[in-house]
Amino acid sequence: MKIESSGKAIAHSTAAEARPRSPANPDTTVSAGTEKVQLSSLSSSLAKAEASIAQAPVVNTQRVEEIKQAIAKGEFKIDAGRIADGLIDSVREMLAGQR
Repeated sequence: MKIESSGKAIAHSTAAEARPRSPANPDTTVSAGTEKVQLSSLSSSLAKAEASIAQAPVVNTQRVEEIKQAIAKGEFKIDAGRIADGLIDSVREMLAGQR
């Protein structure tokens, strides 16, 4: 099996060529460090919320243990109608998100 390079050779660029170009006008160079970004207080709140969520446990171990014990004792009841309703609701949400 023979593997051939189909890529083009990359020529060395000068410093002027390496400067970023403006997305609106590719012929205009953008000077680095001249633009400012100001974040709203909402972004700070979102960052705090993300940190809080990241620290929350993914699994409620106490509830898992309760269910294990109920299964072991034969006391765990399964509501098939509730499970079916939940599955149908999930499918409806997924389909609504595809529109």
